[in-house]
Amino acid sequence: MSGGHFNYDQYRISQICESIESLIYNNDSEVVDTYGDKIGYGFSPEVIEKFKEAIPILKKAYVYAQRIDWLVSGDDGEESFHKRLKEDLNDLQWPGIFNYMGSVLIR
Repeated sequence: MSGGHFNYDQYRISQICESIESLIYNNDSEVVDTYGDKIGYGFSPEVIEKFKEAIPILKKAYVYAQRIDWLVSGDDGEESFHKRLKEDLNDLQWPGIFNYMGSVLIR
């Protein structure tokens, strides 16, 4: 079954996180897109710092939503819920690229 209780909307959290990471990375860019607009927004360092603070919070929210989804959908029992939640939260302490199943692909 692989989840579905939340209509897989937890992936939107991951997409928002990736978008914020892109905003941080491109903030000072002078490159223009196909419409002639700069891709960098030029936000202040204080704003970028708040964006950076949001990243681990959103990643943690994604992990919780994913693990709860799998529990409620019957893919995990309570024991595996706790085990996987702990593992996934521990994985957040290391930089990595997450797939949409919540597992770290690259560290």
